[in-house]
Amino acid sequence: MSDRPVFVIGCPRSGTTMLQLMLHSHPRMAVPPETRFLVPAYYRRRTWGDLRVTQRRRAFAQWIATERSTKFRELKIDKDEFVRQCVEGPGSLGSVLGTAFRMYADRFDKPRWGDKRPSYVKQVDMLLRLFPDAQFIHLIRDGRDCVSSLKEMPWYNLDSFHAVSTWAEAIDAGGRLRRTLPDDTYYELRYEDLTDDPATELKKLCHFLEEDFAPSMVSPREAAQVAVPQHKVWHSNTHGDVLRTRVGSWANRLEDWEISLCEHMLGDRLESMGYELTGAPKPTKEHVIACQKTMQKRKASRMRKAMRDRLNRLREPSPVAAMLTSGQCSLAGVPQQRPELAEPAV
Repeated sequence: MSDRPVFVIGCPRSGTTMLQLMLHSHPRMAVPPETRFLVPAYYRRRTWGDLRVTQRRRAFAQWIATERSTKFRELKIDKDEFVRQCVEGPGSLGSVLGTAFRMYADRFDKPRWGDKRPSYVKQVDMLLRLFPDAQFIHLIRDGRDCVSSLKEMPWYNLDSFHAVSTWAEAIDAGGRLRRTLPDDTYYELRYEDLTDDPATELKKLCHFLEEDFAPSMVSPREAAQVAVPQHKVWHSNTHGDVLRTRVGSWANRLEDWEISLCEHMLGDRLESMGYELTGAPKPTKEHVIACQKTMQKRKASRMRKAMRDRLNRLREPSPVAAMLTSGQCSLAGVPQQRPELAEPAV
């Protein structure tokens, strides 16, 4: 049976929380609420030094467990036990990070873990450095629905041009992943298909994951009580049945100029994903220029960050890849060993 980590990715407001709960409802998989430590830990990895040194691993694990911004508390695992397992585990960045998720899966007596964060769609390269055997599920939703939903979120303080750019970036990233990753690593799924026929789509997804389909995945309401924090009121729909009521609701939630802008800027991408255009009139020149400038600024920012990371890769303080699963250990050329079976650290 597979023990590969699974990541749910996509544009924000694509239904990734619903899919997270469906996966968490599988008897072999545990997918926690969103945490905030994978990406910061990766980009700050030089701070921790050589994680092959016991004290370095201890300091890194303590940061994950005690720093409020990491949301480690959402995992509801024992801090001291987490630090102990990290200290006694392999000396790599991915191993320390993966230990937190493996312990979360252990809470439910499940052998496999996943993680969900929409923005990961643009960070798959980083995640594969950390977890080289990972699998990725890209949930795609009509860009017009994503833009309209983003605008209504209490945490979203950007404008419609940024929302349009966010969806375009997710689709473009998915296209690159589709072209470059193996079929057993990357999988695309449309939100509209998943809500229209959950059982059929989840059976196909389980085949990709090398898992047997579990009927419990179709009605993940119970999982929402565990895997969706109560303070996230914008995920209230996940506590009910899987419905299609929001499919196509952009028509009543976007202003006319926003529909025109979406179809002009995203038209080719929308049609390539199977979404029909309305034939809305062209947007104003001012709106097009403003959106293009936003896209260019965001692209320049991503390129600068990628350049800094390429430089950092030339001077890694310690191994990056996890050595926890059978696939990870095989790639690293080391025997797989659970921390409770390891020799005490000195």
